[in-house]
Amino acid sequence: MTSVSPHKKAKALKPSSRRPAKELCSECGLCDTYYIHYVKEACAFINQQIDQLEEQTHARPRNLDDPDELYFGVHQDMMAARKIEPIPGAQWTGIVSTIAIEMLNRGMVEGVVCVQNTQEDRFQPMPIIARTPEEILAARVNKPTLSPNLSVLEQVEKSGMKRLLVIGVGCQIQALRAVEKQLGLEKLYVLGTPCVDNVTRAGLQKFLETTSRSPDTVVHYEFMQDFRVHFKHEDGSTETVPFFGLKTNKLKDVFAPSCMSCFDYVNSLADLVVGYMGAPFGWQWIMVRNDQGREMLELVKDQLETQQVMTSGDRKAAVQQSIPAYDQGVTLPMWAAKLMGVVIEKIGPKGLEYARFSIDSHFTRNYLYVKRNHPEKLEAHVPEFAKQIVKQYKLPDS
Repeated sequence: MTSVSPHKKAKALKPSSRRPAKELCSECGLCDTYYIHYVKEACAFINQQIDQLEEQTHARPRNLDDPDELYFGVHQDMMAARKIEPIPGAQWTGIVSTIAIEMLNRGMVEGVVCVQNTQEDRFQPMPIIARTPEEILAARVNKPTLSPNLSVLEQVEKSGMKRLLVIGVGCQIQALRAVEKQLGLEKLYVLGTPCVDNVTRAGLQKFLETTSRSPDTVVHYEFMQDFRVHFKHEDGSTETVPFFGLKTNKLKDVFAPSCMSCFDYVNSLADLVVGYMGAPFGWQWIMVRNDQGREMLELVKDQLETQQVMTSGDRKAAVQQSIPAYDQGVTLPMWAAKLMGVVIEKIGPKGLEYARFSIDSHFTRNYLYVKRNHPEKLEAHVPEFAKQIVKQYKLPDS
């Protein structure tokens, strides 16, 4: 990639115009920089352009006739993996941190955009440009709140860096790809994670207090393939709560409007994606989207145990039932929720079919949200692949 001249700084905008996406702002951080000049073209919630950016990034469009690409985006390879020697304290086995450290140690990049937490609050995100392995390790564990990762882009330009790795989620990466040519970089690598249903810090506190037995000791949590939320506590113990036992009536409005309007669960514009939802329980799901992604994965292949992705079960009946349940804020008694969880874990969707279940459930919910709250945006905002997925289900009329 050839270097391009950095753009001229935009004039400072009035405070009232600092969030052009208004209530749909995902706080990606772009508007905290002078790159706000490009926000009306770059913001995923003002100008959804996944289709065009996929072709720009991966040199070809998504094949909507391929069932896997329809759901998971452009990719060359897909696998389940886990580190042979996990990183202590990592949310899973530490694949993301390991790739970032290898790229830094080998001089492939001069810095890594990642997210640590503030000293005062383990869940309050603090984006940094990591320049040492120690700084990368300090960023391990997901921060399940809206995070302004792109707020450090000005520091990249001022530092003179030319080779950069950015770790981020879909809305951040779409904005990054839209301004990529303005950054003056010789090489940009993007390591993505799947993302859905983020909250503000206050929303996270409400979720923890409503769901966990000990909200103040939660270190991290994840909605897992066994249809349970897994909470890890300070003492090393694990707490699980079945999806169907969540107090939906109290939590229905806790998620950010941007997340309720998002159709890029799988981070379509990253070079390499590392998540969990398409892999067996205890494994990570890896998607290599392009040659750069393959280059990144090759750095750590000898540190990983891998297996082919699998799929079983049928998601469609469960998805159809989940639509009115969420829409009406249905909450089951805990005994019934646990029983349903056991049954679905045994006979329900697994592997890639679980991933499709999760995508279908969120896309149908989000389609309804946009239709009801931003009907003027519906046609342009929902990507073609999402429209095809949603068409499989019967939605409420309003």
